[in-house]
Amino acid sequence: MFTTGQIVFAAIFAICFIVIIFLSYKKDKKLHAKNYRGVKWVGLLFISFIIILMFIKHFLKN
Repeated sequence: MFTTGQIVFAAIFAICFIVIIFLSYKKDKKLHAKNYRGVKWVGLLFISFIIILMFIKHFLKN
């Protein structure tokens, strides 16, 4: 289905992509910690809200 060249290209591309993403994240880690301090709480509240909506839907359905 795939030629050897395509498989080699895909493997090299995936490895390079992962390395570049890792290095970019490492470089911006301090900046993200400074700018996105309260994001954990927003995410937690969002997930809680979705769970509450699911419970309400489940109880009103029965």
